[in-house]
Amino acid sequence: MNDPDPTMTFSIPGRGVLSERSWTDDASMAEPERRTTDHAAAFASVGFIGAALKRGARIWCATAVLGLLIGYGLYIKFPPSYQATTSVLLTNNPNLDASQIQTNASLVQSTPVAGRVVNQLGLHQTANSFIGSYTVTAVGEQVLIITVGAASSAQAVLRASALATAFLQFRAQMLTDQEQLELILLDHQISQAQQQLGSINSQLAQVSAQPASPQQQATVNKLRAQVSAASNTLTTAQTQESDTRLNTAAMVKGSQVINAAVVTPHRLRQSKEFYLLLALIAGLAIGMLIVIVRALVTDRVRTRGDVAEAIGAPVRLSVGRIGGNTRLPGLGTRAASQTLDMRRVVTHLSGAVRQNSRGKEGLAIVAVDNEEVAAQTVASLASSYTSQGKRVIIADLSSGTYAARLLGVKGPGVHTVNANGGNLVVVVPNGDDAAPTGPLLSSPSQYDSAKISPQLAAAYASADLLLTVATLDPASGGDHLATWATDVAVMVTAGRSSMTSIGAVGELIRLAGMRLVSVVLIGADKSDKTIGVGVTNTPDRLAL
Repeated sequence: MNDPDPTMTFSIPGRGVLSERSWTDDASMAEPERRTTDHAAAFASVGFIGAALKRGARIWCATAVLGLLIGYGLYIKFPPSYQATTSVLLTNNPNLDASQIQTNASLVQSTPVAGRVVNQLGLHQTANSFIGSYTVTAVGEQVLIITVGAASSAQAVLRASALATAFLQFRAQMLTDQEQLELILLDHQISQAQQQLGSINSQLAQVSAQPASPQQQATVNKLRAQVSAASNTLTTAQTQESDTRLNTAAMVKGSQVINAAVVTPHRLRQSKEFYLLLALIAGLAIGMLIVIVRALVTDRVRTRGDVAEAIGAPVRLSVGRIGGNTRLPGLGTRAASQTLDMRRVVTHLSGAVRQNSRGKEGLAIVAVDNEEVAAQTVASLASSYTSQGKRVIIADLSSGTYAARLLGVKGPGVHTVNANGGNLVVVVPNGDDAAPTGPLLSSPSQYDSAKISPQLAAAYASADLLLTVATLDPASGGDHLATWATDVAVMVTAGRSSMTSIGAVGELIRLAGMRLVSVVLIGADKSDKTIGVGVTNTPDRLAL
């Protein structure tokens, strides 16, 4: 019962025992505890937001330009209206109260008045829509200020003038019609008063011709009183008729435009510059918001510390962006910087190249979601070795075979190409082989059983260096990579991969029994202050 726990060994076919480790129930054999990173603290920092905005400059610049174009289009389609103002002086009816000014203001905004202007000017709009384009303000008891909006200053002046004229004409016609109705009524009253007065005078003449008597005198006095009342009624009606004519004439002639229509100066918020500036700011704000929110919610890692924590190994080198188009005008400085960073990566990887048990130098570069960059790096590294007269093999095991295509190889097999004045061999496995076996077997006698092509065996036998570029998929594992190299360098691009995918690559390399000699971070932020050691490394976990 006190026997020690059994020991288990695992090996890769063709390579023998690669590592040995005791698996027990002892808690001390559990995975080393990783440090945790407080991402919320990073999110709250101004530096984090500033770095995100700098990276997403293309996005918010594009949205700013888009907002500017949309603002200009809206300004052309729906330009701010010009306004013209005119003043009208009104003579009111002295027999009515001061509320007449509000009645007249309502009259300006009536459908008949607006309809007259629409018909007169031939406007392509309804009377109600035209009413919505102007305002009427009463000043005191006799002045109305009319403000009309239009697409141009000339149209605004024209419409304001036409509206004031149409209002005065309509009001004059209305007053004349009212006068006619009142005169008809007064004429009827005058006619009745005249008939009544004539009848009373006839009766008075008849009674006056009768013999004098107390009764006759009483009747005469009564009829004379009736004559006086009828005369007063007739006089009042005749006076009202005269006053009505005079008031109407005074109201019509005394009402006029006192200030001709003039354009009101544009306010700042009605200018084209204001529209464009507002649209530019809106587009800029939307773009920045998109960039910040995307940076906050993404699961992709950017810092050296996060990459190291995810893969379980320190980041040995971090550089800026490399690869991409450097031929655009005005980007000479950026192109020079990328060239310098590429040289730094090549020099760093050259230092990671080591000899295996057969005396052959080799290194595997594993790309994590950045095959194009890894392919350029491997091609540059191979070119530097061929320029030194070394015989180099590039094995492109990546899913996109970018390195092979970069060197002009388009199909599977073993190909010889010229690079930097020297020849190198490019190996591309068959596409249906998810885990191609390499030449690093325990003995050449195993080549046949491992289905190693004679061309690959011959090329490796005469080569000085084997460079392998690969991508690892958890579905197919990473054991096959151990038959191509013993040492691995991983290339990660900041902001392109999640912690899960980076961590999976690290675990696959360790399970294959290979040495993770370097992690290179591409596109690192200048604001990144992390050291690049995100996990407590142990000999079991990282072999250097």
